Amino acid sequence: MTDISASSFVRQHLVPERAAPVKTTGLFGFLRTRLLNSPTNILFTILALALLWYTIVPALKFLLVDAVWSGKDRNACLADNAGHQVGACWPYIQAKLTQLIYGFYPAGERWRVNLTFAFAAALLLPLLIPRLPAKRLNASLFFFAFPAVAFFLLRGGGLTGFGVSWVAGLLQLFDDSIVNAGQILVNLSRGSAIGPLLWGTGKIIVLLGSLIGWLILPLSWLRDRLQASGQPLWFDFVLTAAIVSLIFFALSGGTRTGQRALVGSLVTFFGIAIVIKLMGLDRGGLPVVDTRLWGGLLVTLVVSVTGIVTSMPIGIALALGRRSTIPLIRIFSIAFIEFWRGVPLITVLFFATYMLPLFLPGNFSVDGLVRALIGIALFAGAYQAEVVRGGLAAIPRGQGEAASALGLSWWKTTSLIVMPQALRHVIPGLVNSFIALFKDTSLVSIVALFDLLGSLHATFSDPTWSTPSTAFTGFAFAGMIYFVFCFGMSRYSLFVESRLNAHHRH
Repeated sequence: MTDISASSFVRQHLVPERAAPVKTTGLFGFLRTRLLNSPTNILFTILALALLWYTIVPALKFLLVDAVWSGKDRNACLADNAGHQVGACWPYIQAKLTQLIYGFYPAGERWRVNLTFAFAAALLLPLLIPRLPAKRLNASLFFFAFPAVAFFLLRGGGLTGFGVSWVAGLLQLFDDSIVNAGQILVNLSRGSAIGPLLWGTGKIIVLLGSLIGWLILPLSWLRDRLQASGQPLWFDFVLTAAIVSLIFFALSGGTRTGQRALVGSLVTFFGIAIVIKLMGLDRGGLPVVDTRLWGGLLVTLVVSVTGIVTSMPIGIALALGRRSTIPLIRIFSIAFIEFWRGVPLITVLFFATYMLPLFLPGNFSVDGLVRALIGIALFAGAYQAEVVRGGLAAIPRGQGEAASALGLSWWKTTSLIVMPQALRHVIPGLVNSFIALFKDTSLVSIVALFDLLGSLHATFSDPTWSTPSTAFTGFAFAGMIYFVFCFGMSRYSLFVESRLNAHHRH
């Protein structure tokens, strides 16, 4: 006890007050801890401020301070008339706004474009908000019903037949192509060194085409009888609805479990009939507006949305095909992906626009915009396939083995276990591809399709608004539109990524 008492220490004076801890929150805390906490960071902060000063300030001065906000022609945007240095010429944008949005779409029919935009927003916004119900119905309407309605709204025209006529027409076109190819070989055999070989091959192909023609003869006869009736569309529609509903009923289990599929199919066809009647498709529909008159933001959105939506299933199918154990499917998928990734998009657009019609039968033509959409979808699908394949490679093999041990089929294992996890891993890559595709839509202007930038270039030729700042104003306006869409996609992808990876935040 004596030793413990002798070694004890009792302070006789108060401890001096310590300095207050450095504030790490708020504006000053952020500046102190993130921007000015070391000589290197101070240097970078000064360089960043200088960069902002020399970029943001002149941009704001051009867009807002020195801008001209009202006027009727180019005289309002000239420095001599304005009395100061002129920045953006916003009256030019006001005068050309309809051309930048609709292109050369007829003024009296632009309500159809506005209605299409309204339908798209009404279906897309609920789909993007996770808490809203009925996602399956909403997705079905947006991905399947809306494209058809938008097509007839924007292009116009009606229907003269339905499923039976369409299938018969496609088969007849396929059969005619085979017969024509065989006939071409027979004609080439005259005067050729390998004439007998060409003649024999051509005759075999013609014979094959004739056999196919005999096989589809009942369907062609049925189509002709439907077209000869008083109401070809509705008779064809009823017949198609009956055939498709019975097929769904049989494939879903027949009388045991097929009632739900049968009712769903009949309800779907009933909805299609209502749309046909409301839009007057059985009476010729709306006036036809040629796609060559489309332009501006309308073409940009049509091309980008179609490319984004259609490239996803193509990419998923190719990614699964590239990992398939069936050699033919794997080789086809690899060849398809490598081919489309090996050619630039400009080449694809040129081929789809100018060369593809040379390979089609003489009585068959595809609209120029549709040809460009097909080329973009296939091109983007090849890139999406590699992104999806990266996500599939990140899934451990044990996931599939565990699903197989539980008795799940390959389709259920892929659709319910593997693919959802794979897509969650590659959300940043997918959205990056979507943004790149949205900006690459400007390349369609080289194949005579006037997208937003193409329409913008067309406005430069108007002498009424020819000023030194016209081009800069137009490109600034187009840049802001592209930025709004791309930034919106980027922020929403971050939201989806954070929501789906909630378990990684803790």
